[in-house]
Amino acid sequence: MANYFSIFLVALTVASGLIWLVDSLMFAAKRRERMAISSGAGDTHSSLGQDVQLPWLVDTAQQIFPVIAFVMVLRSFLYEPFQIPSGSMMPTLLVGDFILVEKFTYGLKDPVMRNKFVEVGAPERGDVVVFKFPPNPHLDYIKRVVGLPGDTVIYRNKQLQVKPACDKAEDCPPFQTMDLKFESRGEAYQQFAPLEKYTEQLGEVSHQIYRTKGRASSSRYYPQPGTQADEWIVPEGHYFVLGDNRDNSEDGRFWGFVPEANLVGKAVAIWISFEFDRVPSSWVPAWIPTGVRFERVGGIQ
Repeated sequence: MANYFSIFLVALTVASGLIWLVDSLMFAAKRRERMAISSGAGDTHSSLGQDVQLPWLVDTAQQIFPVIAFVMVLRSFLYEPFQIPSGSMMPTLLVGDFILVEKFTYGLKDPVMRNKFVEVGAPERGDVVVFKFPPNPHLDYIKRVVGLPGDTVIYRNKQLQVKPACDKAEDCPPFQTMDLKFESRGEAYQQFAPLEKYTEQLGEVSHQIYRTKGRASSSRYYPQPGTQADEWIVPEGHYFVLGDNRDNSEDGRFWGFVPEANLVGKAVAIWISFEFDRVPSSWVPAWIPTGVRFERVGGIQ
């Protein structure tokens, strides 16, 4: 859906710009000549007004082109808004959060074919990223980067371990176990189970995650030849991502890696957050918010 909107936005910008340009080059001068002739002939004010009036299509193009062009540049190359539809990134992001995604952090791409034409940077461990879902690129997903190209990642007994990429085997550092600090239990529930909150240190990024006590690790993890079911070696040009709601997230453990070409941008801020706490029997439509969580507005850790 998002890509279709990008195509529509680009097409509308190009069409309105071309209409304005063609009119300026081919028809505007003739209208001015007719206006000058009409003025010299002493035509009435009403006839003069009718003669210089812009055609509806040209007038509309001139009105919308600057606005549409600004929106296209802003959305395609700078910032794009997204809505969080699920709880897979709790407690970092909640259902009803509206976020801003920085599009230029990982390079500038054209808005239609998504080919990168300017290199800017690459994801770092701990970044919260929006990407095109590899099994279905028409969907946008949001997760946290835990594995960079060449890394070996283990998620075993609900503990994350990472062995950073290295060029030579003798220079490779050992697996690093990501520090976890227990914070609380029961402030949130999912499927009637209390969630445990931990603070995780992922490289230089400190952030919070949820775990469900007692829930066993899934046997449906993405299989990879030569490794165990809970171990992944990240290919070059790819990234391994997890949701912060570790036991309630369909992430890289289940479908594999995110190609660099699928990256949309880095989630940097929550600009508004709505609550949708309404009983199913309510006559009010479910999409109408019940409140605004102003305290959630700000940067994303």
